[in-house]
Amino acid sequence: MGNWESIFKKSGKVFLKTQEDMKKLISLLKKEKSKKILDLGCGSGRHVILLAKHGFDVYATDVSKAGLKMTRKWLRDENISAKLKEHSCYEKFPFKDNYFDAVISTQVIHHNFHDKVKFCILEIERVLKSEGIVFVTVSGDKYRTRATKFDMPEPRTYIPLNGREKGLPHYFYTKKLMRRDFKNFKILSLHKDKGDHWCLLGRLKEIAH
Repeated sequence: MGNWESIFKKSGKVFLKTQEDMKKLISLLKKEKSKKILDLGCGSGRHVILLAKHGFDVYATDVSKAGLKMTRKWLRDENISAKLKEHSCYEKFPFKDNYFDAVISTQVIHHNFHDKVKFCILEIERVLKSEGIVFVTVSGDKYRTRATKFDMPEPRTYIPLNGREKGLPHYFYTKKLMRRDFKNFKILSLHKDKGDHWCLLGRLKEIAH
């Protein structure tokens, strides 16, 4: 999506601080003996770097060339490696079925219309191993206050008409909708973080495949 390309080109890394639940998540992944991790929508690389430093086999995708370029430079600077691909999370993922032990995605998948978001969730299910771990964060309703003008082409779907994310669709979740769309996961935790983002930690049910 062109919006992210312009955001990263204009503002640089944008996201530097790691998401507040990552320390607990990494502890869980190590306990589970997870190895192969996908960072879906890695942006400029904050969680790619963190996971690689902890010894995971990290794969990452993003739609922005500029974001991936920054991630590659950051990896070189830290003398660590990860496998990066330019790819939209709303298209079929370039990975085999049952490929990953875990998929993480922070502040990414809700940036589209609901049918596209649901397709992305199905792809997460497809590439995860049975009982694999997912950690996803999406925006809650309060995020709408970051722009003063919005278009609303579908229920719960807002497109900012000004501000940094102008023209970028946002689908806003509720707790009930999170549980519905992630019904093929056993939800281990579902809470709001300090920034009003829904944070879902789940384990893929065996019946999902």
